[in-house]
Parts: sequence; structure tokens; C-alpha cells
Amino acid sequence: MEDLELEEQQQELYEHHRITVDRGQEMLRIDKYLQMHLQGVSRNKIQAAAKADCIVVNEKPVKSNYRVKPLDVISVLLPEPPHEFELVPEEIPLKIVYEDDDVLVVDKQAGLVVHPGVGNWTGTLVNGLLYYMQKHRDNQGAQEAAAPFLVHRIDKDTSGLLLVAKNEDAQAVLARQFFYHTIERKYTALVWGDFEEESGTITGNLGRSPQDRRVMCVYPNQEGLPEELQRGKHAVTHWRVLERFGYVTLVECVLETGRTHQIRAHMRYIGHPLFSDAAYGGDAILKGTTFTRYKQFVNNCFDILPRQALHARVLGFEHPTTGAHMHFESPLPDDMQQCIEKWRKYTDHLGD
Repeated sequence: MEDLELEEQQQELYEHHRITVDRGQEMLRIDKYLQMHLQGVSRNKIQAAAKADCIVVNEKPVKSNYRVKPLDVISVLLPEPPHEFELVPEEIPLKIVYEDDDVLVVDKQAGLVVHPGVGNWTGTLVNGLLYYMQKHRDNQGAQEAAAPFLVHRIDKDTSGLLLVAKNEDAQAVLARQFFYHTIERKYTALVWGDFEEESGTITGNLGRSPQDRRVMCVYPNQEGLPEELQRGKHAVTHWRVLERFGYVTLVECVLETGRTHQIRAHMRYIGHPLFSDAAYGGDAILKGTTFTRYKQFVNNCFDILPRQALHARVLGFEHPTTGAHMHFESPLPDDMQQCIEKWRKYTDHLGD
């Protein structure tokens, strides 16, 4: 449970600044202006954002050499706030499924924290990627610095595909795709209970629970209220049934937005917590019989899969340099496969 607090910023990687230029402001290049007004943000990052159309003035994208004028309204999308600590390279086993000069796709194992933070300053995916990229650079005799640039994250105990940029230009372009929800992401989840329908959509703002800030809760959309006055952040999850096991169901979830714990909180909200998800009540026997034999069966499943049954299976995006559509799929990891197979055999046995 203590690790959940570290995931507060798992998916929320973007700073969206909105600045209205003072009446007395002299004309100045926008990259210089923003460097003065955005603390800790390098000019290179600002220029990369402009190149990716992530700097908008009066609702129109501008380049780095645009000169700000009094009362200009500037919106800036910046991926991943600057680090306030030094990243340490560490040799960590990683499954790299694709790599080129601009991007890298990792199939992350469950139990691996994505980014250093309070309580997990080392031993994270980023530490491992830093080691991998620096070793790769040294082997090639390259001189430029090598470092991973995150554009999204997945929870510590969620397995599956993660996209990483290898330079700031690529990061800015990919961040724009994530921000405007043009990235393709499909998850496979095992959830408690059966569904009457074959598919559906969950819509509800997500925000920190006032009772337990380690988890997210759903706040229904407040019709008529402006976005800044609504509680939580807009979130939409589409789901469809893949296979039914009576007491649990295998579903595919497609993210339209990417909020912290989105699938986990949304599925609990509609009464179907993820199987073995301790934070959201899925580690209790929520459906089924009272027989001792059944309880032992479910506890055996928990032992096989001692984490939320969630896997980031599909990832699709437009390549930041070539514009080509990239598509990746990851098979279910062994722990989920074994748990699903046990439920499949149990269901078949009941039907005999």
C-alpha cells in the first residue's frame, strides 16, 4: 500500500501553462520570454516544445522566434517537469521490444517502479534505461549525452508496454500525442463479477480520495460547471468483454484519457474491481460461493497473481520523426496467464 503514494504522478506527466502577457511587456522572442517565466525549464526544452507545436499564442501555434506582444495569451505544453535530483544509472534487466534513434519501447515487468521518487530513489525503470542507453552509447563511441525522456507511465504493479523518447524533440512530439489522446492504448484486465452487456463506456472525473489519498475516486461530471470548477479530471474508459468465467471476467480496456489509476478506479466505480487489486478492494473474495473449496481456489489464484490483474497489451503512436504509424503488442505475462487458465479450468469443471 505504501507504494501507491509514489504513483500519484504516474500518468500526469504534463505541465500545461497559461500566461497572459503584461500590458507593458516589450517585444521579446517567446523562447527567451518563457525561459524567464517558467522556473527550471531550459531553453532547449522550450524550443523543442515550439517545434512540436506545443506553444500556442492566441490559439495559434508559434515557433521559437515569435515575438510576444502585450496581452498575448500563451499556452504551453511541457512534458515531464525537470528533475530535482540526480539520476543514477543501474544495471536492471529490461525487455526492449523496439529501439531507433528517437524512441524506445519497453515491455515492463510487474513490480518495477517507472520513475524515482520518495521511497524509491533507485531501482526504477528510468535508472535501468539510463544504464542501458549510456552503455549503448559507449559501445558505439558516441559523444552525446544519453538519457531517457518519459512521455507516460504505468503503475508499479501493472505490466506491459511503455513508450520512451530518446531526445527532447521526440519527447515534445509524443507528449502532444498523449495530451490530445491520439495514442492507441489497450489494456487487458481480469475483474470481479459478470457483465450484462458485451461492452460499455465509463465516464467520470478522477481525483484523490479525501479519505485515502493513496487511491483515486470518481466524481460524476458536474454538468454546466466550467472545467476549472469541477472536482477531479475528466476521464473516459471504454471496455469490452473478452471471456467470461462466471465470477470473474476478462476484459479489454481502451483509454481515451490517461489519468492516474484510471482503469482501476473506473472499474471499481461500476462494481467490478480488478482481481487481486489490494488498493481498490479486489483482493477479497467478492463473487462466488461460500464453500471452503472455492475460497481455497481463489486464494490460490491470489498467490499466483499477488498484484492487480492489469497488463498494457497494445501501444500505437505516430513516429515523432518519420510520421509512420507504429504498433506494438505484448503477450500476457506468466502470472496473469496462469491465473486466467485456472479460472478457465474451474469454469469448465463447473459446466461438466
